[in-house]
Amino acid sequence: MFNSGAQVTSYHNTQVNLDSTSRKDMRKRRDANRDRLRKGLSDAEKPKPVGSHTQGSYAMHTMVQDPDFDYDIDDGVYFKSEDLVGSQGGVMSALAVRKMVCAALQSDQFNDAPEVKTNCVRVYYNQGYHVDVPAYRRLETVDDWTGKPTYSYELAGSDWRKSDPKEVTNWFRKTNKELSPDVGDGQFRRVVRLLKKFTRSRGSWKGRNPSGFALTKVASEVFVPRLNRDDISLRETARALASRFVYNKTIDHPVIDEKLNEPVDGRCEHLRNRLDENLKHLEVLDAYDCTHADAMKAWDKFFNTDWFSDQPPPDDGDDDDGSPKSPVDKRGRGAFAWAK
Repeated sequence: MFNSGAQVTSYHNTQVNLDSTSRKDMRKRRDANRDRLRKGLSDAEKPKPVGSHTQGSYAMHTMVQDPDFDYDIDDGVYFKSEDLVGSQGGVMSALAVRKMVCAALQSDQFNDAPEVKTNCVRVYYNQGYHVDVPAYRRLETVDDWTGKPTYSYELAGSDWRKSDPKEVTNWFRKTNKELSPDVGDGQFRRVVRLLKKFTRSRGSWKGRNPSGFALTKVASEVFVPRLNRDDISLRETARALASRFVYNKTIDHPVIDEKLNEPVDGRCEHLRNRLDENLKHLEVLDAYDCTHADAMKAWDKFFNTDWFSDQPPPDDGDDDDGSPKSPVDKRGRGAFAWAK
């Protein structure tokens, strides 16, 4: 396979991965949102949260750049279950808790007021993105022998249901460390971002592919690592995804017993067809006479961009085979031979 690892990694770093400035701005607004929520609850003499926890793609660092700033930040708020009681002393319903959170988040500074959704309260920002605030109740169980408490969590959705987003974040971090052949950001995380970028590369695909979390989970099942070669890892993982969806369109949640999709909704089938169509563009990479220009054109077609065609061939300062400078092999041996 023609070595375009340097270009694919550079595309990821400059066009896909969210830059630190954007993350800092989101974090600032997230923190302001938390302060607003706590103050609103206090002013209304409502239960005090026991904590907040950022979750989803922001916490897993798998958010990708979006030209329309269509970002979704999930920041859960947690309450003791025993504090969530109504005026008559009864247990508050999931809807009542979401309404309570929504009321506490209201502010004149918003052009569009926060609103109650099925699984969260959504706060809209003028920049184009929004913060989703799911609410959880923490249930405590005390061990009869040790007296130590253990906790479980339930989400205020259409009804109360078991959910633990902290464990999801822990699952992803552990999976990224175990699957990635390198240390640091991790090749698995980079490939997840690249796959998410692909699923959003055409406007007509919006809402027709599996969710970002579902895509992350299923990618973990078929991931193909290749140290220093994100181009090979991405291509082979995409191939494996397409093959997996031929015989299995169900995606299981990684930490609780539920499904992340409805197999009959057509999303996995849609993604499989789009992968099959666009992986054909990359077949030129296997030709013995493939040129740099051929390879860049192929990746442009795959990602629906013109970025790659503007990339010059590797200069003499790169490794002899045109590869990017080698990341550290997490097995402690440094760089080793490149796969072709």
